[in-house]
Amino acid sequence: MGLQKLNKDVVIIGAGAAGMMCSIEAGKRGRQVLLVDHAYKVGEKIRISGGGHCNFTNRYVKPENYLSSNPDFCRSALARYSSQDFISLIEKHGIRYHEKKLGQLFCDGSSKQIIDLLQSECRSVGVDWEIPSKVLKIEYLPAVNRSDRADRKFCITTEKNCIDSDSLVVATGGLSIPQIGASSFGYKIAEQFGIPVKPLRPALVGLTFADKDFIEFKNMSGMSIDAEVSCNRASFRENILFTHRGLSGPAILQISSYWQPGQMLHVNLLPDQNLRQLIFDNRKRTVILPNLLACYLPKRFLKIWCSKLFPDMQIFSRPLSQFCDGDLQHIIEKLQKWSIAPTGTVGYKKAEVTAGGVDTNELSSKTMECKHVPGLYFIGEVVDVTGHLGGYNFQWAWSSGYAAGQFV
Repeated sequence: MGLQKLNKDVVIIGAGAAGMMCSIEAGKRGRQVLLVDHAYKVGEKIRISGGGHCNFTNRYVKPENYLSSNPDFCRSALARYSSQDFISLIEKHGIRYHEKKLGQLFCDGSSKQIIDLLQSECRSVGVDWEIPSKVLKIEYLPAVNRSDRADRKFCITTEKNCIDSDSLVVATGGLSIPQIGASSFGYKIAEQFGIPVKPLRPALVGLTFADKDFIEFKNMSGMSIDAEVSCNRASFRENILFTHRGLSGPAILQISSYWQPGQMLHVNLLPDQNLRQLIFDNRKRTVILPNLLACYLPKRFLKIWCSKLFPDMQIFSRPLSQFCDGDLQHIIEKLQKWSIAPTGTVGYKKAEVTAGGVDTNELSSKTMECKHVPGLYFIGEVVDVTGHLGGYNFQWAWSSGYAAGQFV
């Protein structure tokens, strides 16, 4: 049986957060929309997010919460569709939610509520679905007159249909979590049209370390410590989590987006303490350093950390009163700036997002349309805009999808 021939105003590839939001907004404008995805289930990244409760946005979204080669690119979209706009949408659907910390908002129920909301909104504006279906080929016939929308045409061949469309939106996500269907397809579309892609790397991801630096800590897998982690002029104060491969936890996931291979991480193990006062005030006592620090840090961690960093200082037998000022200052500096060198990340399989992506210099920040390929739009994670941990990446999906939906 031959492929069916269809005509649509807009074809959107990718039925995740950004793709469905764009479909809704385009449908509200009366555009005939077809949403195509190769997966059997839509919104899988939504479903698994937030431990199944979907951290759908953050109350305190600012452009400064995003990384990009063009830091100002996200400003326009975030300003025109804010976190409060999405909160209003979920309240309209009666979805109850709560704030955990630092402005992070989660569903009281399951992530499926967000998926159901998006599907319901799509149905209400007449969006058509082609799922599951792979896109096999994309052809482009540009208009003779650049501004003539009616004269340009995308020809999209899928496993089921051959579709002619005025506009094509790429909302295919990044490389993170391939086990739920992530692929490089969006970047290949960019390559087909000569659009540069900024280097890709796993972000919001755990870090690994060489055995010679970290093997003693592997037995502490599951232990969590409140700390401040710094790299590349960025700092995050949250928990770090020891794993059998290295470090994870919120502070590490955050800093992983800034870390580059070969760079050191600096960890302040006691960010709330005036360490100089704490240690020098106790030097007259017959107290040993690990016992003093055990009031603030896990004893099991201290035993390994002290043995590794101060192997020649008899930390476990000499009271503080027997250390000279220089030795005590050296200890303070290590506590405030424990320097460790990651060897890499745990990879895309465990990464929450992909950093890098379609070059924002090639896109309009107002419309998300390619400057040199009229009618072609890129939104969501496939674009070189990466948010911090805590609902920021979903907000970028909503905001960029909304922005494109006003113009496709």
